[in-house]
Amino acid sequence: MKLIKTEDAVGTVLCHDLTQIIKGVTKDARFRKGHIVTEEDIPVLLSMGKEHLYIWEQTPHTLHENDAALRLQEICQNDNMTATPVKEGKIELNAECDGVFCVNSKALINVNAVENITIATRHGNTAVKKGDKLAGFRVIPLVVDESYLEQAEKAAGGTPLLALHPWQLKTAAVITTGSEVYHGRIKDTFTPVIIEKIAAYGVSVIFHEYSDDKTEQITACVQKARESGAQLILCTGGMSVDPDDRTPAAIISTGAHIVTYGSPVLPGAMLMLGYITPDGTPLPENTDTWNENLPTGTVPIIGLPGCVMYAKATVFDIVLPRVIANLRITKADIAALGEGGLCLGCKPCTYPHCGFGK
Repeated sequence: MKLIKTEDAVGTVLCHDLTQIIKGVTKDARFRKGHIVTEEDIPVLLSMGKEHLYIWEQTPHTLHENDAALRLQEICQNDNMTATPVKEGKIELNAECDGVFCVNSKALINVNAVENITIATRHGNTAVKKGDKLAGFRVIPLVVDESYLEQAEKAAGGTPLLALHPWQLKTAAVITTGSEVYHGRIKDTFTPVIIEKIAAYGVSVIFHEYSDDKTEQITACVQKARESGAQLILCTGGMSVDPDDRTPAAIISTGAHIVTYGSPVLPGAMLMLGYITPDGTPLPENTDTWNENLPTGTVPIIGLPGCVMYAKATVFDIVLPRVIANLRITKADIAALGEGGLCLGCKPCTYPHCGFGK
């Protein structure tokens, strides 16, 4: 860039957008990058407080902020995302469909550690709707050495930092456990809550059965649920350490690959999550599952603690978007929920617009 007096700029090419702010009227770029300054522009520029201008002088291995933003777009953008036109050196990504938004957190930290690079996203592993803003990015200076973009591209690891997975699972089975419900001593108030929560993601219940607190009976219900073709199996109640609570043992006896019994989330500590694979073998080990789909035919099975029935937001609400998007959840993913896993019980509850689960 070359700095010159505005009065001497006629015929030169602007190297960046110039924003005009008129209170209550506008805040937008009055002159765009590439604009050739005319005599008539000089009074307007001076009224904007621009007594000096940067004009474009291309030098080797440098990038204008707009061109740098386009390079960052290649680092970030993935399927099911749309990009805004570059404006004042910034590009934003928006959701092209409903789904769960995921972020390669480790890579994002590494990229943002590169000098002059800025990528901001919403929290990963959260549900979004079509049109929601996902991320924005830019470089800090108006002109940046290309080497910084090369460092950022290397830190990203060659694959997009972001992903948006549409909802995949469409059907579920619900097994309601508990002798008090099974024998009709109390009304079932748990199942309606589950039906409402999963319906928000377009999932319908195609199988529902009640079971006494007996391991063999619950296991048999799970088998029937599998035979129904349900893509997700949810077992409600009976998840505590009470001797009459047999649901965890029943889930284990199905041969499911158990990811966890317990989570560092309150409410929701007694969650059980497992996967029933088509051939009964455990899922292969993988330490980087931020964007991994489950193998075809694998059915998640979840034991839901009683808090899901009465608390507005629990661990179930945190993991459900990834489950419905058919993404794999590991023990490490569950362990990472501890930070932000404490619900503060705010009145009124504003979840998901709060720090719970983030």
